[in-house]
Amino acid sequence: MDKRELQTRTKQFALRVIRLCGELPQNTVGRVIGTQLLRCGTSVGANYRAACLGKSHPDFINKLKICEEEADEAVYWIELISDSGLMKKELLSSILQEAREISFIMTASIKTARSSDDGNSGK
Repeated sequence: MDKRELQTRTKQFALRVIRLCGELPQNTVGRVIGTQLLRCGTSVGANYRAACLGKSHPDFINKLKICEEEADEAVYWIELISDSGLMKKELLSSILQEAREISFIMTASIKTARSSDDGNSGK
């Protein structure tokens, strides 16, 4: 997956998160959890775009770490929505899988970036 494809994928994820949050109950719990999910779920794509514009290789890696953390946090909030019964599990399975995959992609990207950095450190 290239940079542009991942930018598109993280943006599509953000749009799905926006729609999911709009479907949550409009009570205190739904609003609080929705706000948390909305922040981290939309942050993944925004931070990935920032990573692609990183000023240096370490800056790129640091921004990818933020993406990884935000994607993992989105997994947590989606699991909480499911486990608490705010929404049916079957309605959340696809977006939960996407959040997990994006988190995995970011983790793998960090490892790749670090290993390429290690290979260049002696030059």
